[in-house]
Amino acid sequence: MDFTIIKHAVEVDHGIKRLSMHFIKRYAAPDRARLSSELCAEISRKLGELGLITLPQTLPTSENEYVWVIQKDSELGEVVSVAAAVAHLDALNMNPIPHLFVNYPTAKGNLS
Repeated sequence: MDFTIIKHAVEVDHGIKRLSMHFIKRYAAPDRARLSSELCAEISRKLGELGLITLPQTLPTSENEYVWVIQKDSELGEVVSVAAAVAHLDALNMNPIPHLFVNYPTAKGNLS
């Protein structure tokens, strides 16, 4: 898996880039017929090693879906990381802001 081109694309677009799963698959596993949940988890891990996070964090297996790829050390990347931590705490019923996801219902699904 060579994600150098994805990392450079994100850097060129100031720390965020919207990519199709088809585009990501082209660099992750061009010989595979389809994306599996295991492959998507491995892609997320490899992107994480490059300092990138995806939104949604759980990559879709459909090549027709789009995801945001964000630089972890950017301002937006830090905000997404904090929001993901709050979503994780919410799943554990330990959210320090209990009504947060009432106001932003779609955010929770993208952060988990």
